[in-house]
Amino acid sequence: MNANDPSSPEAANGAGPAAAANEPASSPAAPPAQPDLEARHAELSDAYLRAKAEAENTRRRAEEEMAKARKFAVENFAESLLPVRDSLEAAIAIPAATPEQLLEGVHATLRQLTTALERNKVVEVNPPAGARFDPHQHQAISVVPAAQEPNTVVAVLQKGYTIADRVLRPALVTVSASS
Repeated sequence: MNANDPSSPEAANGAGPAAAANEPASSPAAPPAQPDLEARHAELSDAYLRAKAEAENTRRRAEEEMAKARKFAVENFAESLLPVRDSLEAAIAIPAATPEQLLEGVHATLRQLTTALERNKVVEVNPPAGARFDPHQHQAISVVPAAQEPNTVVAVLQKGYTIADRVLRPALVTVSASS
């Protein structure tokens, strides 16, 4: 039998080549159904809102941690100074201390203070005479004629201090004048 023959069963069912041309073709490029788009939109909206909330929570937690860090930043430093205070109070509490005992106590307390400062990275800036003047760590109070090289430290009037390589207070120095 021939499919083009009008008496054939295929032609009677409309399954022939002419009938196939009249039926709408389903193409693979047809747009997805509307419910699928709405579900995908809802899913992406939910994911976006969750990510936004998580970012906001992370920012808020970071701000709280920074506030706590600022508030308690000096806690370790203060804790290391408490023994120094205790030693000073103990020295005051002795009514009949001799000058030698007081001097010995002051030296011990100074050692405690120095240890506490060093433990907290507070370092003394005390340049020796003849050291090159460093404007980043020294502050020149006066310039005097001296037998040493110009722009060198002649004398230290007050020690300076740094904390973690940052100048807390510059050393006050006298500097030699240029000839």
